[in-house]
Amino acid sequence: MLANARMYAVTPAVAQLWRRLLAGIAARAGAAIDIVEHAPPAPIAALWSRPDLAAVLMCGLPFSRALPPPALVAAPLPAPAEYGGKPQYWSAFVARAESGYQRLEDSFGGRIAFTTPDSQSGYAAALHHLMPAGGGRPLYREIIAPTVTPLGALSAVREGRADAAPIDGFALDLLRRHAPELTAGLRILARTEPTAIPPFIASAPPLPALRQAFLGAQDDPALRPLLEALLLQRFAPASADDYAPLRERFETALAFWRRHPLAAVTHPAFAL
Repeated sequence: MLANARMYAVTPAVAQLWRRLLAGIAARAGAAIDIVEHAPPAPIAALWSRPDLAAVLMCGLPFSRALPPPALVAAPLPAPAEYGGKPQYWSAFVARAESGYQRLEDSFGGRIAFTTPDSQSGYAAALHHLMPAGGGRPLYREIIAPTVTPLGALSAVREGRADAAPIDGFALDLLRRHAPELTAGLRILARTEPTAIPPFIASAPPLPALRQAFLGAQDDPALRPLLEALLLQRFAPASADDYAPLRERFETALAFWRRHPLAAVTHPAFAL
């Protein structure tokens, strides 16, 4: 059985923190679990489809659309106060500060970067958020090629290949904490409404001891510094009902943007 936290392993140093945390949780549970690497460009969907998952972070949108859905282990509960003590997150639309943009509407007419077509934070949340502004001419000049990861989308903005991009808010917070040089010079233009944060999933019902080890990680003095470094208060129980609205909102947004193109030029990966 294996564990992996690629979704929030935003830098090599942060990936190492996640490996240490997952190894510590596995040790608490007395479970034989391998902490595996599955770094980009390896398709993350290939990881989620494996039959030997013990605890792997999965985007909420593909989880909500999976039939049958994977088993839920636990959900990260971010520590910063703005998360309200709940296992939730949002997407932040970012732009270069030097662009002069103050509002998301200022980026209309430019280029927008999305991560992948099956991403909640890097695509679906943005589609839903932008619906009230749509209905007339395309909002953007171009949707560029998939950037795959939040760091990829952020880099596209920093390098001028895109004028705006929705970034996973928790990933952005981790980058601010551990790689502030990568977030310097960026401005947040808008934020989507909160939704359930990506959970740890298993390919079969998880061992009760492993789930309890996640839910009690904050009580282990050896794990508390790792939780703090990863901006986590603790892990919380997760329910499939928390993620069902993501599928419904995505289907609504897709139907809307099929009638009202979001961009004049769309990369084929995002063709609806």
